Amino acid sequence: MTTATLTAPATAAVPPAPGGLLTHTGYITARWLRGQARQPFFLVFSLLQPAIWLLLFGQLFKGIVNLPGFSDTSYIAYLTPGIVIMTALLSSGWSGTNFLMDIERGVMDRMLTSPVKRGALMAGQLASQATSILIQGVIVLLIGMAAGARYDGVPLGFVVTLGAAVLLAVAFCSLSNAVALLTRQHNALIGIFQFVSLPLTFLSSVMMDPKLSPDWVATAARYNPVDWAVVASREALSASPDWGVVAWRGGFLLLFAVTVAWLSTLAFRSYQRSV
Repeated sequence: MTTATLTAPATAAVPPAPGGLLTHTGYITARWLRGQARQPFFLVFSLLQPAIWLLLFGQLFKGIVNLPGFSDTSYIAYLTPGIVIMTALLSSGWSGTNFLMDIERGVMDRMLTSPVKRGALMAGQLASQATSILIQGVIVLLIGMAAGARYDGVPLGFVVTLGAAVLLAVAFCSLSNAVALLTRQHNALIGIFQFVSLPLTFLSSVMMDPKLSPDWVATAARYNPVDWAVVASREALSASPDWGVVAWRGGFLLLFAVTVAWLSTLAFRSYQRSV
């Protein structure tokens, strides 16, 4: 399973100085980024699985493009943006383990009794995770192009693809953090994440054109945020993008990410009541 969880140092964080939400978010983001910089091997390890998926499945199923109705002439070109989005999904699901480690070390309790704003605790951690997703996304795109993927919509299509990956990651990082705060159990977090992530991946167009899937799969994909991100990415990378499609899918993703992030911030209250 892909993991992009980059743990912060074991020492307790210094409570941020008085200030607004942006100031506090900057402190929290810097704290998590320092933790990532001290453990770069986590980022390297997290890229192994998407690289395997891309290279192995790109070769194993390259003949799929010969099926009538398939929308692309190169399966590696079709698969690459899907793997970028899948990497964002799988990586973001482990975000809550960072909060669990803070809870176990007592850092979370000290942060919640400090002047730091609750929204900054969530936003700062999400910003650091988004940085990891951006790095991973760029590398996966480069691997795909090295393997033969070619796109007419470069570089704007790459920007849209990375933006969609970040929005999806923000939503599921928030969800993972909320589960961590509510359950405070590693096993519960892992179980819930696996229960959610695999169906979302396969009920989307990450690997297969929906036109070749059963009708019920294509219907489910329309309401799947993973598919919104994949469709927006592929459309932006095409020779003649329908920017209306990109805008609608991107708008749904943005609304989904903001809503889940806001709701997840409320989990801090539940955590404090249960302590």
